[in-house]
Amino acid sequence: MDGEQQLNTWEGFVDWRNRPAAKGRHGGMLAASFVLVVEVLENLAYLANASNLVLYLSKFMHFSPSSSANIVTNFMGTAFLLALLGGFLSDAFFSTYLIYLISASIELVGLLILAIQAHLPSLKPPTCELGNVKNPCMETDGGKAGMLFAGLYLVALGVGGIKGSLPPHGAEQFDENTPKGRKQRSSFFNYYVFSLSCGALIAVTFVVWIEDNKGWQWGFGISTASILISIPIFLLGSATYRTKIPTGSPITTIIKVVVAAIFNTCKLRNPSNAVMSMTTSPMSSTEINKKQDSQSKEIAPREAPTEGLKFLNNAVIDNPFYSALECTVNEVEEVKIVLRILPIFACTIMLNCCLAQLSTFSVQQAATMNTKLGSLKVPPASLPTFPVLFIMILAPTYNHIIIPFARRVTKTEMGITHLQRIGTGLFLSIVAMAVAALVEIKRKGVAAESGLINSSEPLGITFLWVALQYLFLGSADLFTLAGLMEFFFTEAPTSMRSMSTALSWVSLAMGYYLSSVLVSVVNRITSSFGHHPWLFGNNLNHYHLERFYWLMCGLSGLNLLHYLLWASRYKYRPTSPDT
Repeated sequence: MDGEQQLNTWEGFVDWRNRPAAKGRHGGMLAASFVLVVEVLENLAYLANASNLVLYLSKFMHFSPSSSANIVTNFMGTAFLLALLGGFLSDAFFSTYLIYLISASIELVGLLILAIQAHLPSLKPPTCELGNVKNPCMETDGGKAGMLFAGLYLVALGVGGIKGSLPPHGAEQFDENTPKGRKQRSSFFNYYVFSLSCGALIAVTFVVWIEDNKGWQWGFGISTASILISIPIFLLGSATYRTKIPTGSPITTIIKVVVAAIFNTCKLRNPSNAVMSMTTSPMSSTEINKKQDSQSKEIAPREAPTEGLKFLNNAVIDNPFYSALECTVNEVEEVKIVLRILPIFACTIMLNCCLAQLSTFSVQQAATMNTKLGSLKVPPASLPTFPVLFIMILAPTYNHIIIPFARRVTKTEMGITHLQRIGTGLFLSIVAMAVAALVEIKRKGVAAESGLINSSEPLGITFLWVALQYLFLGSADLFTLAGLMEFFFTEAPTSMRSMSTALSWVSLAMGYYLSSVLVSVVNRITSSFGHHPWLFGNNLNHYHLERFYWLMCGLSGLNLLHYLLWASRYKYRPTSPDT
């Protein structure tokens, strides 16, 4: 009876009531579809504010363009960095199911705080006119600034928890032991990016228009309603979910293996310790019988560690000096996997540094240009509409046409490997930065010819020029994000999958932080030579943004070469046998 029950349940998974998850009832595409719908609403709530936040900070909170850009990149970077915390808690102590519900509630509170501040004039600095000496603009400070940052970083904490739990929750609904399950999981990641884009499309069109024309309190209100609605929709799928049982802290395993390897290496270098470790201490007959008993139960000899990263093999010895540092071969191999994927993770940070420009300088560029399409005035923050629409077309095309064709040509299950997808995205980011530099040169040329360098009037050049860099960076994001998330989830040990998948968002965080650091470093270096800093002041026409974009282009090229070095050496984990 017990054997029959095991055959009909998913090993290592439970349902929302903590009972064994049943095959045929829990998991599959139906369960994952709830996750995809929830992600539309969650990303709508997040991006509705993040995409336009730089203008809210500069126009209503009176921060300078560079300060506004840094606040936005730090906010978005923190949100994505906290995905690692969400992934860690999902793997170690709670589950992806619980972490999502907790995180969504935290984000809801943060959005309520921001909506209240945007609604009440007494919680914002007084209105002013830029350049008016009699009524100068005063930057937000004190309690008002405290309320602003409290709301922003509560949202960041909630977003981080959701990003760290929702994608792995959807991905773990599929059976990885069958080709069908693995293909469905790959489709899920493609449609996860599609869902991100659906939410983004509503955010950067409808909600941004509401913010610019009806007021920011309405924009924050829509975001609050969106995240509130997502919670009951997620709960509706509870009966279909299968949830992985937390297996303890993966960080503890990593630390234990590394410390054991270092400790054993140092100890074994001492000849006396080496001899002691190889000899057997005297044992009583009872102990000998126990040892023989345990040996007789072994079906096969212990598996030897693999040759790669040999240093970690020292963590496995027959008689460890301390029982707390006793490591199994499986634990060592899991740590090796994590260490092998870290260089791939590091190579994607530069791409996300380029993506950070879409939320900062690119929006400010478009704000100085002619944003009319016929009689319709398009808000600058709606520029991401172009890459979002492209992703919404490309994601299904990639999943239903490109991948099946590639599978037939290559006669492999994957068709296009994860690392090939990531490499394509890195190349497109180089093209995007070159295009961005050329567009900025053209924009400043028009400003100079029109005599509007020192004016805030719109330039006689359409904002659609800026849409070009959005198009290339949006394509790069599609190839890299979906490939990276699937790569981390597939390659990571089962006990570390949520945390490893969260590395995709951590890469985004590090990219945003790197963008802030680059802006500060560039300003410091350029000002030290007695020149005006490249990226400083309230007038974008005085910036040397084109030089900054060329710098980003060069750094992205070097990063691609670095990536190719590591990708060419990487060996994928073997898949489970077809059943």
